[in-house]
Amino acid sequence: MLDLQNAKGQNIAQTIENFMTLDLTGVGLIGKIYNALQSHQPGPACMDAANLIVDVVREHGGPIVIATGFPEGGGVPETDGPVGAALLARALFLGLGVETVILTDDDWVGMMEGTCRGAGLAPLSFPEDGRIRSVDFVRPVYIRSVPKDTAGCKVITDQLLEVTKPSLVISIERPGQNDKGLYHGLGGRPLDNLVADLDQFFLSAKKRKIPFIAIGDGGNELGMGLIGEDLKAFSPKARDSGHPGRGGVAAATSADHLIVSNVSNWGATGLIAALSALLEKPSVFHDGALERRCIEQCVSFGGVDGMFMGPEPAVDGISAREWEGLVDTLRNTLDRLAGRVIGWKGDSGDWRQLK
Repeated sequence: MLDLQNAKGQNIAQTIENFMTLDLTGVGLIGKIYNALQSHQPGPACMDAANLIVDVVREHGGPIVIATGFPEGGGVPETDGPVGAALLARALFLGLGVETVILTDDDWVGMMEGTCRGAGLAPLSFPEDGRIRSVDFVRPVYIRSVPKDTAGCKVITDQLLEVTKPSLVISIERPGQNDKGLYHGLGGRPLDNLVADLDQFFLSAKKRKIPFIAIGDGGNELGMGLIGEDLKAFSPKARDSGHPGRGGVAAATSADHLIVSNVSNWGATGLIAALSALLEKPSVFHDGALERRCIEQCVSFGGVDGMFMGPEPAVDGISAREWEGLVDTLRNTLDRLAGRVIGWKGDSGDWRQLK
């Protein structure tokens, strides 16, 4: 395990944070959102989340439930969220040997299965009895879908808590209710009847003392209630969606631990990078080629880019090719910080000792 108390561990943790605060999309909010998070939850968010996951899994085992899926026009799901969920499920299995259940809406199952295959996972049928068992010789992931009506959704999510018994729950780019119980897009667009109510699932998990980690990028995502009031000071739509009587878009439900980044998938990448570094297992962190394939598969099976609003191989306006380079850059940077370099004689180790 990486020692987070020494200079090397602290440098790796902070470097990942620095990558998370890059304003990749040019929206201009991530710096303010990150500062708001630090005022409530100081420290390296990605590495602290990785540490929490390792501690919980080592004490309780799996499975882990990840909720994702955000509707764009006509209710089609965007690429931000599902890609991060699939690649995080891969990292949890390779790093800790635990299975993941990905929770999403009924009409997005095909998209989610295709995305998981793009991440190198084998989607398996969710067991009828709700109990997750290990399967040899595959990298499994389970897709559990819910209807958009609240009563039907609650029946399924209650079973997840009571029978499947997750040790940890995570949300990635999932709409969160505002303080009036309504869902919105970041620009104020009402999401009525387009998304299932999963706030009730995470609130029930919190009552059961199941740790809840959230990843978001704008403030309307489930779990970002932790900084909801701060958002209203610098994000006008957080205060007022523009639709009379509906309130603002800021999410009300608070996660136990929050990760913010300019794009939610990028926050998932930061968590994956932190898990890989903490466990000192390079294989946990996927390369850029797999990221690109995962994005392309998500689009092929029904996902759309949230900026272009069409089936483009991109996430929030950033092409899959760009994401490939960004992921490889972060991987290579962390390799150098960990000492995994090749010297002029072909020796591997810390560059300071190879000169």
